[in-house]
Amino acid sequence: MVKHPLRFRQIHLDFHTSPFIPGIGEAFDKSQWQDRLQNAHVDSITCFSSCHHGWSYHPTEVGQIHPHLNVDLLRLQMDACKEIDINVPVYLTAGVNNVAAHEHPEWRTIREDGRYVGWQASPVKPGFHQLCFNSPYLDHLCAMIRETATLFPEADGIFLDIINQPGCCCRWCLDDMRSAGVNPADADERAVFAKQVSLEYYRATAEAAQHQDAAMPVFHNSGHIDVGNTEILEHFSHLELESLPTGGWGYDHFPLSAAYARKLGLDFLGMTGKFHTTWGEFGGFKHPNALRYECAAMLANGSKCSVGDQLHPSGELDESTYAIIGQAYAEVEAKEPWCRGAVSAANVAILSVTAVNPALGREHEADIGAARLLLESHIPFDLLDLSMDFNDYKVLILPDAVRLSAELSKRLQGFLDQGGKLILSGESGLNPECDGFAIDLPVVHTGVSPYQPDYLLPVQELQPDCLTTPFVMYLPSQRVKAHGGQSLGAVIDPYFNREGDHFSSHQHTPYQPEASGFDGGVMTENILYFSHPVFSIYRTYGAVILKAFVQKAVTGFLGKTQQVVTNLPSQGRVTLMQQPAENQTILHLLYANTILRGGAVQMSGGNIRNTSPVEVIEELNPLHDIQVTLRHPRPVSQVLLAPQNTPLAFTQNGSEITLRLDTLCCHQMVVLKH
Repeated sequence: MVKHPLRFRQIHLDFHTSPFIPGIGEAFDKSQWQDRLQNAHVDSITCFSSCHHGWSYHPTEVGQIHPHLNVDLLRLQMDACKEIDINVPVYLTAGVNNVAAHEHPEWRTIREDGRYVGWQASPVKPGFHQLCFNSPYLDHLCAMIRETATLFPEADGIFLDIINQPGCCCRWCLDDMRSAGVNPADADERAVFAKQVSLEYYRATAEAAQHQDAAMPVFHNSGHIDVGNTEILEHFSHLELESLPTGGWGYDHFPLSAAYARKLGLDFLGMTGKFHTTWGEFGGFKHPNALRYECAAMLANGSKCSVGDQLHPSGELDESTYAIIGQAYAEVEAKEPWCRGAVSAANVAILSVTAVNPALGREHEADIGAARLLLESHIPFDLLDLSMDFNDYKVLILPDAVRLSAELSKRLQGFLDQGGKLILSGESGLNPECDGFAIDLPVVHTGVSPYQPDYLLPVQELQPDCLTTPFVMYLPSQRVKAHGGQSLGAVIDPYFNREGDHFSSHQHTPYQPEASGFDGGVMTENILYFSHPVFSIYRTYGAVILKAFVQKAVTGFLGKTQQVVTNLPSQGRVTLMQQPAENQTILHLLYANTILRGGAVQMSGGNIRNTSPVEVIEELNPLHDIQVTLRHPRPVSQVLLAPQNTPLAFTQNGSEITLRLDTLCCHQMVVLKH
């Protein structure tokens, strides 16, 4: 049982509003508000107590009410929603607050070079100013939270935003670091201290939110759920995964984030936006088909749904926005019975690089590349940290940079001993401090290749269909020779590295006629090892030839372990979920044609960065004659299409179930009843 079950159809209603705009909330009309939310099939909406500008939207003795607000807007919103059984979590800005920053500049976060931190932190440029949680600002924030929770005890949660504590050099941080023996000049030591400040923030703000009601839900938004940072989760009631595909995240971000979140024991929702680009865009709309697909992808990945909007200063919900949202949420409502209580049934998992080595950052290209390749190969997967049980899976992937401690080596050897399979690449499997593998792999390792790039000629059965010649591998390989398994192919060196006078043509030095004597990897019954960092290469360069080689190796290695085989194109997506209470498995099939539109553009304001082309969905083109084979360990009594609830013909031969769909448009659930 999760701590805080969420509703499926939520709105996140941003309301960051300038003090120079008049008439705040004057057009709020309860009937219109209720009608638009109900017609859009909304069942929960996050409304604002305070915004990034620092203004409150209700009477306050702690903060400052917006200078042009003459009504208790949050109370009006709350009462209108409660009348029609719509939940209302309440939002408070936390990490940025321009009113507080103006009144108390000493509370602002300061870099080691003395500059303030913020989005366009210059006093003459537009943007929001970040405040330090180690300053008296934390007491001020907690007072605002307690006041809000007291004024609105019927709120369905407290949402706290912009939770990011960098290594700060304000006077409170400097004093506390020196008192604790921390060297403020050392970036690593500042980061350790900042983490302790963050932990105190989580404790204090959660306590403030729950000072009257211990069951008050609390969420702290950092824009991403850090893999492995589980010590903070005791202060969370649920998770909200911010992932606006057109806002810089792209369409492959959410599936990876969800693959981890669904393993944490908390209910969670995906958060997209109605905007063409990202937050704060008035008059920007994505195509309704895009929102339909995005919400379907949330359901397919075990998530509830949230769509971001920004309320007009007048207080009126935009008619077009809620008509668009209504198209998506009507479909979500119809699909909910087959998504409630669903858990992942994947038998493949990625052990996250960042979970093993947090110093590599919040997200790592190897994790992203591995997830992208699995998504395009229609292989269901989860994402794991070190606290999770490997033995729940048949196959574990260690992408590119997972060096092994003695403890992790022992766990992986136990996984192998119990019949598990490992896929490794690049540095994965090596000792952390020295060359050589920490577990027994069927290779002789001699170090790192001195060449970048080099080339690969796969063995015949792994060659991409269109090639018989070597292809370029953009990042250096480990020098290995297969020993006791099947070689994946021959590594071929260039004549020389491109440097100084030694160069040839525009890019790469050509490959030599003879093979180097080293292998591109090895495969045994339970080990598949790629000598190159193939997942980072795919994430960075997107080489379809490389993907074809890796796909052939992985699917050959998985064999009968592969859960789903289908003729969906690479942009098709497959997930496999279980509903234990209903004794059924749900196969989700998704397809949309994503296209890059636009170009690089300079956009003004706060957190809006220079943007690159936007990944958009416009048409939802149907696919026909979709063939699916599922390898399923349990007998199936019936197969249904949902939400249509119509039977689907199938054949069952042992553990293999074969079925065919005449048409797939956007999203189809296939229900296997046991």
